[in-house]
Amino acid sequence: MSKKWFKPVLSAKEAVSCVKEGMSLMVGGFNYGGVPYTLIDALVAQGTGELHLISNDTSYANEEHPQGIGQGKLVVAGQVKKVTASHIGLNKMTQKLFNEKKLELELVPQGTFVERIRSGGFGIGGFLTPTGVGTIHEEGKRTLEIDGVKYILELPLKADVAFIRAFRADRAGNLTYYGTNRNFNPAMATAAKLVVAEVDEVLPLGAIDPNDVVTPGVFIDALVLKGDDFYASRT
Repeated sequence: MSKKWFKPVLSAKEAVSCVKEGMSLMVGGFNYGGVPYTLIDALVAQGTGELHLISNDTSYANEEHPQGIGQGKLVVAGQVKKVTASHIGLNKMTQKLFNEKKLELELVPQGTFVERIRSGGFGIGGFLTPTGVGTIHEEGKRTLEIDGVKYILELPLKADVAFIRAFRADRAGNLTYYGTNRNFNPAMATAAKLVVAEVDEVLPLGAIDPNDVVTPGVFIDALVLKGDDFYASRT
């Protein structure tokens, strides 16, 4: 394979420079698992703000962890203007900022959340679901009745940039995952204009059995090694 197919392996600092003020950012993970911590720390250090954070949750921020954990650090640092998530119950700062009207919040049922991302990645214009009918979630949304059943029309979720977490990559960007750390990462890899994957190691091309590939390298734009802020850029 020509080297033109190889993905650049960047330092975290280099990788997060693609995130600009006001962009939408998908961040993989579920609670502690599958979160691209290295990329998030670099983005906090970069200080880019006014972000629309799209993530299953906003991780933790409490008395024990006042600076936050994972994507929670972005909220605590004041870099987020809007959150689209399934729950925020473990991040007191997200709740505080929302109650003070300093943060816009869109809560989405978890199944709907990931299906909206999948729709964004697969070019689907939306989908119908009964989840949320008759609740506050229905307010302001289009509905449709089919065979006597009312459905909400849910629209796709896309982002300018996605930070995802995988286990291993090869030089072409093909990814494998470890257990439940997979969670939302493969779906998010399909739904952003630019995707950066944080991985434990980068293997030579051909070192990953094609049958084990979960996210094909065609979706990945750059790779970052976990915990590595000083890895020299190479093509």
